[in-house]
Amino acid sequence: MSNPATSSPAQIGVTGLAVMGRNLARNLARHGYTVAVHNRTSARTRALVEEFGHEGDFVPAETPEEFVAALERPRRLVIMVKAGGPTDAVIEEFAPLLDEGDIVVDGGNAHFADTRRRERRLRERGIHFVGTGISGGEEGALNGPSIMPGGSEEAHAALRPLLESIAAKAADGTPCTTHVGPDGAGHFVKMVHNGIEYADMQLIAEAYDLLRTVAGYEPARIAEVFRTWNTGRLDSYLIEITAEVLAHTDAATGRPFVDVVADRAEQKGTGRWTVQTALELGVPVSGIAEAVFARSLSGHAALREAAAELPGPRRQVLDEREAARFADQVEQALYASKVTSYAQGWNMMQAASEEYGWGIDLGAVAAIWRGGCIIRAAFLDRVRAAFAADPTLPTLLADAEFAKEIGEAQPAWRAVVATAVRHGVPVPGFSAALASYDALRAERLPAALTQAQRDYFGAHTYRRTDRAGSYHTLWSGDRSEVSADI
Repeated sequence: MSNPATSSPAQIGVTGLAVMGRNLARNLARHGYTVAVHNRTSARTRALVEEFGHEGDFVPAETPEEFVAALERPRRLVIMVKAGGPTDAVIEEFAPLLDEGDIVVDGGNAHFADTRRRERRLRERGIHFVGTGISGGEEGALNGPSIMPGGSEEAHAALRPLLESIAAKAADGTPCTTHVGPDGAGHFVKMVHNGIEYADMQLIAEAYDLLRTVAGYEPARIAEVFRTWNTGRLDSYLIEITAEVLAHTDAATGRPFVDVVADRAEQKGTGRWTVQTALELGVPVSGIAEAVFARSLSGHAALREAAAELPGPRRQVLDEREAARFADQVEQALYASKVTSYAQGWNMMQAASEEYGWGIDLGAVAAIWRGGCIIRAAFLDRVRAAFAADPTLPTLLADAEFAKEIGEAQPAWRAVVATAVRHGVPVPGFSAALASYDALRAERLPAALTQAQRDYFGAHTYRRTDRAGSYHTLWSGDRSEVSADI
């Protein structure tokens, strides 16, 4: 621990010392950096230094002025506060104290549009603003997260050694961080990461529900199934922790822990942001959307209670042999649905990169999600390889290896969705993923009828398959066709 009056300048500072900020500051200190620390309430600053001062060199600061004065130039300071108003308030408090060339890093879950606004305003003052996605929760912040910085190349060059030292390392030793792109690119990619996380968790929950309701397996047995899956192509952090949760017994009741948890899933908003932004970009992310809606529905207690007596099929548990076969089918359906949902996330990043001129390296995104983050999974290395081989790949589903695997899985995938429907088990994630897959591969979609209807009631025009141009049929007249290009 250092005294701000006598110590050498801190190489970086962290303001906002709740769990994530505190752990990030500790991570930095553990890697040999002198870290200035500050919090709106100085008691939290003192508590950090008293409890963890032995881990490295901390410079506690009680005021913003002390905090800024403790930093070497160009200053590098990290904001770790709640998104929205609190972030704006901290920026307004610190910006007047900074000089041209200083770097402000926002490590919170900010909306990318806010980041673009903040980056533009601070750039006008000569200050670099780096919106940075940080994934991995409190454990990741302390032991190595996946880090997704945006902002200028110049700012990233100044931050890169530091970020690479504290980031998680993939199996091949590569640091799980890269410069994502200008202004809001880092927070956009983190938002999509969280959207994929929603979809991934929903699919896993549906797999659990099917194994319990249709196969008749108890949570402890399902935990063993998930542990087996985690040794194969579904190897991932979320599958790993799912097995741990399902194997856990509640100490107070002796019941499976999952049975004493209320079936109402909460959300902080990043999944909803993903869906809203996808709508604005015109990119279909049905897997993520269904996951968001599933969480929303779970919280509508009164609505669910009112509908509890609605009729449905009588559920019958499969016999042991059928259950084992069904469990294998669920694994295939989960994998195919998972790849499809990830593909939607990559399509969204590709569309945003083109829309905002970010130049996002989609393969590099897969590479930095191989460690540290919540959706880290073994198959992400194959995603990285797919985009490295063809940076213009229109969709992950068009990659030869993934296409082959999903083609082989689709009979089981379809069987699982059909079985769920027959048993009355809701599988919005599996169903949406399969519908998306079928829509993409369809030679012709019923959208032709939709567009014809639009032309009928709103004269919205249509295009023909046999010649160029836009046309309108005089539906209320003689139904002749006229060109809409005149």
